[in-house]
Amino acid sequence: MLRETTVAIVGSGLAGIGLGLRLAEKGIDCLILTKSELASGSSVWAQGGIAAVLDPKDSFDAHIQDTLRAGAGLCHEAAVRTVVEGAPEAIRWLSHAGVHFDGGDTSVEGLHLAREGGHSHRRVAHVADATGRAVVDTLDRQVLASSRISVLEDHTAIDLIVGPVTGSGSRQGVAGIFALDGKSGTVTTIQARAVVLATGGASKAYLYTSNPDSSTGDGIAMAWRAGCSVANLEFVQFHPTCLYHPHAGNFLISEAVRGEGGKLLLPDGTPFMADHDNRAELAPRDIVARAIDYEMKKGGHDCVYLDISHLEAGQIKRHFPGIYERCLSFSIDITREPVPVVPAAHYTCGGITTDLDGRTDLEGLYALGENAHTGLHGANRLASNSLLECIVFAERAVPSILEHLEGPPPIGPRPPDWDESQVSDPDELVVVAHNWDEIRRFMWDYVGIVRTSRRLQRAANRLHLLHEEIRDFYSHFRVNRDLLELRNLVVVSELIVRCAAERRESRGLHFTQDFPSPVPGQRQDTVLRPASKD
Repeated sequence: MLRETTVAIVGSGLAGIGLGLRLAEKGIDCLILTKSELASGSSVWAQGGIAAVLDPKDSFDAHIQDTLRAGAGLCHEAAVRTVVEGAPEAIRWLSHAGVHFDGGDTSVEGLHLAREGGHSHRRVAHVADATGRAVVDTLDRQVLASSRISVLEDHTAIDLIVGPVTGSGSRQGVAGIFALDGKSGTVTTIQARAVVLATGGASKAYLYTSNPDSSTGDGIAMAWRAGCSVANLEFVQFHPTCLYHPHAGNFLISEAVRGEGGKLLLPDGTPFMADHDNRAELAPRDIVARAIDYEMKKGGHDCVYLDISHLEAGQIKRHFPGIYERCLSFSIDITREPVPVVPAAHYTCGGITTDLDGRTDLEGLYALGENAHTGLHGANRLASNSLLECIVFAERAVPSILEHLEGPPPIGPRPPDWDESQVSDPDELVVVAHNWDEIRRFMWDYVGIVRTSRRLQRAANRLHLLHEEIRDFYSHFRVNRDLLELRNLVVVSELIVRCAAERRESRGLHFTQDFPSPVPGQRQDTVLRPASKD
């Protein structure tokens, strides 16, 4: 089956839907692909909020410096300044779109501003403790009402359609994507003048994660196979505080809880963060996550505890209603007792290399949001800069895409059809399930919060074998979503390990016992370029 559109957007998080709405305003037809429902992806799960300088006592320079400090010397200052200076307008755009940010007694310009780890001021606009859900639900209603935007639910992107750009010799461009229809099991060819990858990160490569099951690195893997460079994938952010309970799944306890004075405690009630950093609970996430990991291993603890019970009960319920209700469902009353927490893989700071307008190495291909590397986050993302990044770069990508659309189609009139004439139905899907589980377990053990060169080599050896096994399986059987996600996970896991092995120092989120200190000469991005299509 062939479908045609002007711009195909892969992913329905904030970056994807934000771009779709802005392009629709310009009269451009868009098609948004999502692996499940429109309101899915990591953006929906974001609790904390969106950082922006709205307080007259705050400043752009302070937000920039906080971001640079958290990024441990690897942020690109131009990217940081672009995002920080675009933040107030991003909040205004969302407010105009119908997002009702919280106000309150300590409000600035009508908004209650929270403070989170690594920030020197209160600057996080939020909707209680479910900002991502509020923002995405509001914009989704506009997406569904737009005559310019089509939505394909239950469609998993397989690969980009790439070929030589017309009249440019060896230069490569993108003319569409192949996507699996999850309901019919058939593959759709989507022809597009431009393709935008906004698929989120790859935290599902780890056994414990705060993210939804869809975070399998699809955009990064597809771009790599198509010939794009990637950067800084060794920097995987582990959120320090996910709820520790056998039935809680991957529920996050927002950074804002620590911003409101929440204390991290050992099981005996002893606070410990001051022993690790003079900012204590307000230290950046990498420091807090390593401190928790250290204390758990040192004391043989299954978890540590986060206590916010010093606040008045009504204030807790008002500011953290989702967290309060979720914990209460497990008989944990956060107004009276501490919450058991552990670190979990949360955010992919590296990704597909782009410029400040979302362009990648391939003509007609753009990347936005968590699957892109713009230089904003460096070696560690500052809290509540991620939703902000999605909005600002979606806006910046629009003029670039419009300029691209004015030119001729990059690679001919029609992309090739999907060929599955040589494959059969899979006979042992248990292989996929077992490989998926194995990757996530050894990535957690060998490529987690604390690494060593020996652990990385073990992971690399096993990933090589798994890659060959999965490629053989992919070549001989019809695809399904589990197989496609596994194929992408093994590629991104290999890229994470390769980047980690190249960085022979500890910096930001990458900590190795073999090289425990930062090295000035390695204050640069880890960039990988494919030798050939994988």
